[in-house]
Amino acid sequence: MRIIDLMKQDTLSLSFEVFPPKTETNFESVKRATEEIAKLRPAFMSVTYGAGGGTSKYTLDIAKNIKELYGVPTLAHLTCVSSSKETVHEKIREIKDAGIENVMALRGDIPAGMENADRSHWDYKYAIELIRELKETKSDFCIGCACYPEIHPESENQKEDIKRLKEKVDAGCDFITTQMFFDNNLLYNFLYKIREAGITVPVIPGIMPITNSNQVDRAIKLSGSFMPQRFKSLVDKFGSDPAAMKQAGIAYATDQIIDLYANNISNVHVYSMNKPDVAEKIQSNLSDILGK
Repeated sequence: MRIIDLMKQDTLSLSFEVFPPKTETNFESVKRATEEIAKLRPAFMSVTYGAGGGTSKYTLDIAKNIKELYGVPTLAHLTCVSSSKETVHEKIREIKDAGIENVMALRGDIPAGMENADRSHWDYKYAIELIRELKETKSDFCIGCACYPEIHPESENQKEDIKRLKEKVDAGCDFITTQMFFDNNLLYNFLYKIREAGITVPVIPGIMPITNSNQVDRAIKLSGSFMPQRFKSLVDKFGSDPAAMKQAGIAYATDQIIDLYANNISNVHVYSMNKPDVAEKIQSNLSDILGK
């Protein structure tokens, strides 16, 4: 099922993101973890794509397995930076042949060691080029793109960021998924600004449960996320106790999601980090709200 059609349903929903293994050695353990999450019957599951396409084969294997075994709609990530047109077209064909209808079109991280490389000869430099390619192939994918509720780390300012986002939507994106954030007011302010800019497609907020204190620095590095004092106090109090930090992090994420639902956000995406117990606990906390 296409995600845009799922979002037209008048119900609250929860979805989860998983990631493929980095090596074949870890494939079975990752596959089992993603299957446990699929058993929760989320609205859909997204499967990430390695930098430079390093784990692209496993992305499709995991997505296809979830879809075929559990009937869960899947969203396959596809990145384009530093890839050739031939490689991208091959991946598009593979996704289509696997019967996957949803693609998250991303630039992707610049491969290690290529941060200062001359990019003038690259076939793809930005996600918008991949979005246009997906539309030109006439594969009829439901296409998603990413956004930063605060600001993209490489953008000069939020106004420029929103301008680029609108260009991606105008190029053919059906929906937008946000990077993680820890203060819902940042999202509400962002939504107001993008609607004012003429971006009308659905936006799915992305929530990251921080279940150990080591994730905090990584979250800041990945998305430049603002950490509200309430969250900092939580980490300061419980960060040295793994079990307490896990429980507190799940509670904080649950509270964010409840607030989003209460403010007319119908669809929420959880970055579950391949942790079935975390995904299950969050869904359990919301069971009556979701009717599960």
